[in-house]
Formats: sequence, C-alpha cells, structure tokens
Amino acid sequence: MASPSTSRTTPPCGIAATIDLIGEDLLQNIVARLPAFSFASAACVSRSWNLVCDRVLCRPKLSSACSFSSSLEVAVEDVLNKVLSEPIRPHFAIASVGPLFDLHQAHLLITAKLGSKVPVITNVPSGIIGRDVFSDEFKEIQWELTEEDDDPGVPLLLSESANRAIMLIVGFLPGIKVEAIPLLKEIEEPLAVMIDKFVMDIREYSTSISGCRSPSAIIMFSDFEAGMKSVMEKMDFAMSPDTVIVGDCGCQFLHNNGSSRDTSTTEGHVSTAVALVFAVDKNKRHGTVETHFNSVLSSGLSPVGPTYKAASVREKHRDSMTWLTARREGLRENIDGETILNQVYDELGERIQFPTFYIGVTKRRKCSIGQDKVGWVTSLAFHEVLGDNQEYLFVGDVGIKTGDLFRFYHSDSNTALTTNTDVSNNLKCFKQGSTSRGDKKEVYGGLVFTCCGRGESFFGKPNIDSSPFLNNFPGATLAGTFCGGEIGRGDLSAYGKESQQQKSVRCCLHVYSAVYLLMSYTPSKGN
Repeated sequence: MASPSTSRTTPPCGIAATIDLIGEDLLQNIVARLPAFSFASAACVSRSWNLVCDRVLCRPKLSSACSFSSSLEVAVEDVLNKVLSEPIRPHFAIASVGPLFDLHQAHLLITAKLGSKVPVITNVPSGIIGRDVFSDEFKEIQWELTEEDDDPGVPLLLSESANRAIMLIVGFLPGIKVEAIPLLKEIEEPLAVMIDKFVMDIREYSTSISGCRSPSAIIMFSDFEAGMKSVMEKMDFAMSPDTVIVGDCGCQFLHNNGSSRDTSTTEGHVSTAVALVFAVDKNKRHGTVETHFNSVLSSGLSPVGPTYKAASVREKHRDSMTWLTARREGLRENIDGETILNQVYDELGERIQFPTFYIGVTKRRKCSIGQDKVGWVTSLAFHEVLGDNQEYLFVGDVGIKTGDLFRFYHSDSNTALTTNTDVSNNLKCFKQGSTSRGDKKEVYGGLVFTCCGRGESFFGKPNIDSSPFLNNFPGATLAGTFCGGEIGRGDLSAYGKESQQQKSVRCCLHVYSAVYLLMSYTPSKGN
C-alpha cells in the first residue's frame, strides 16, 4: 500500500503530552477504528504508537468486496474504499474484473493505490464470487454470454448490464512473505514454455525466505495456452506434499511482483502463468501467529463405462487435440471413436440430459527439474471429448500415449451436490479441530475457484458452491471466481473410493469442480 512518509518529526511538547495522557489501551481502541491509510500514518508517529499498531494487527486478515458499478473508476474506488476501511497492511492483492472492463486500466488503478511493493494480480475470470460492497449480499455472478443463431462462426456477444463488475481481495499475513513469480514463454516460439525455470524460481524464492525449497502455498493464474498439465505435473513432482496449490488455469491476467513495474512481459518473453507464492519468513518476530493453508475439492464428474487402453494415438499440436482409437482393458480388438461413444451412451442411458464428456487418462511418466534426479509420477489428466467418426475419438489437448488407460466421465450435478456436502462436513470437522490433531485453528478467510460450468444453471439454485464455507465460517471472509479450469493439488479421493493402486495417483487440474482454499492460524500463547 502506498504509505505516508516514514520520516518522524517531533510534535510540540504540549501535543506529545496530551497524546501520552490517553494511555495505550485507549490509543489501541482509537487506532483499531482507523481506515488503512490513517492507520499507516499512526504507525509512523513514534515507536510506541508503532507497537500499539502492531498489537492491533497481530493476526492475519483477509478483506474482500465486489462492486457492480458500470464505471471502472467508480467500481475500483468502491472496492478499495471497502477493503481499506479498516486497519490492514496489504501483503498481496487479487483483483478480478468483468470482460467489459479494461484489464490494463484496472490493473493500473489498483496498483497505483496499493503501491509498488504489493504483489498484485488482476485477471478476467468467467465470473466473480463475493459480497456486494453496498448491500453486503453474497453473490455468485457469472458473465452473461449470448450466441446468435447457435452459429459457432458468429462471435460471442457480451451483455452490457451483467459484465461490468470487480472483485478485490487484499490479504495481511504476519510471518509470511508473498511474491508473484511468472511462468515465461518465448514470444517467437509460443510452445517454448520455461517450466523448469519457473519451478526453480519458486524454489529459490522460498529458500531465500524460509530456508525451505517448498513454500506454504501457491495461488496460480494462467491463460488457456500455458500447457498447465505439464506445468502442474512438474510442480507436483518438485514441491513438498505440504505445499497447497490452487487457482484458475483459464483466464487473462496481468501482474506485478512487488516492484514498480508490470512483469507480465519481459524482453523476448511473455507471462503465460503467474504464481502467487506464500513462504514463511524465517526471520519473523517471536510470538507471531502461525498461518496455515488447507485445500479441499468438490467434484462434479461421475465415471461411466469400462476402462479403455489407448491403442492408436495421433497428436495434433497445432490444434491442441488428439485423435485416438482404443480397446477395452483385457481385450485385443481396437474400437473406433464412434463405437466407443455409442458404448458410453448405452451405459449412461437416459440418466443425464446433454452431458459433457471427458476422458480421465492415467499417465505414468518420467519427470525431473533441471539437474535433479529423474523420478516417476502417476497422474490423472482430464481431456474433453470433442467428437468422433468411424475411425477416431477426438479429445482436447495432447500428452496421451499408446497404452495409457482411461475412463469416461460426465458432468453430473447430483455428484457435485454430494461432494459439496462432503466438503461441508470436512470443513465442519476442521472447525471442530478433528482434522488438525486437536489443535484449534481460527479460520479467517477462504478462496473458492469453481468451474464456469457450475453455478445456478448447473445446480438450479444460487450460491451452492459458497454454502459449505459460509455455513461453517459465517464470520470469515470468502471470495472467489468462476474458472476456465480449476487448479487443486491432491489425490483422487474426491472422485470416489480409491483402490490401493490408485492411492499414489495425483490429480492437479480439474473440470466441473470447486476448489476451496482455507486460510487459518493457530494463536500463539502470547495472544
């Protein structure tokens, strides 16, 4: 946050005496009611005032607000005034804007207000989740898109009334340092994504701050062309199991990294993703509360049909798609795409109208980072089914190999409701301390990244994905976005019962899911 001058001039003796007479308890009561900028000024008055201000902000804090003003300048002012209306020292900020607002202008307005030292990520998601700055009503808002005559050749039109909005999140995390680290790709060679450098940059930053190569948490944003399957495979391989990773892998974004410049573009390179990295400060003050990050997943996919083995695989890198034939596991006969889909439709019957199909491919691959030792990783990757003909099944993206096993999955609101209830029960247990070894943790905030295919049209009711958090932690801040792809590092527990063989299978990129990031702290004995 842009702060007032830190030079301290000595006030006249009479004023100083008057200030001293009010006592520290009353002074703490007063400064605790100040907005953020006035609070920052109060902390610069003297050493004793600074200590009082430190006592006011001794615990982590998350503040968020949404504005639906049709003017970008007014909307930015609305949310900034709200999140900065109480004492807070911003350590990071995430701003999500509607597609009819200018992304670059929004980023400039926010960074100018918060200052060059605060890492800020500004993105255009598929919708926003949070509290209205004026009504305090909690809303899940998806952008309204229309398509003329269902003709795919006609560009999508944006509704003027529903696509001008902004959601701002600002966080203060004592004992944690935050940095925005970009994943770069070459402008001349768009497929040349520098994944190893990205992972090593995160490791180096975390080591410099905490002494540990893996940070506590990472929130990621990427565009659709980042190749996030490969990125997340390497990140999952390289990071400690304790590092929580969540985010959106299908949005436009800009960022600064806590310096005075926008680092979304560098000479010869452009950012295709960015990681907001949270690392524990090894030099944090004694008695600082301990911050924790946890994540949980609600899946909206249901498996259908038998397991297949990829037989003939043809990758179309230019179109980012794969043509394949398969055979049922245990059988020798190759099956064409049309027959495969007919089998799946027969298995599904009339249970689901207009399902969206994916294949979940189990991939076992070698993996390494830089000069590190090569290891093996087994992951589940989802590929959207795009169509079929009498020879091939067409699926999105590349990376499938002959011999890979896969199953079909379809979008299912009943499954999503069931796993949503599971999330709520999980959060209830967390609230009661049963998932944290009996140590009571205080939840102060959370983020939710939910699929753009979910929401009211999917469930038939509003605010379903927000309800697990809001019902369990009504006093805590929750905000989030609708995504073009959900990042949530974890195992397969959200996709049904795991066999012993499946326990080692990882899944970091999801579809038709909601990923929740829970932010909590353990009060120190002195607090």
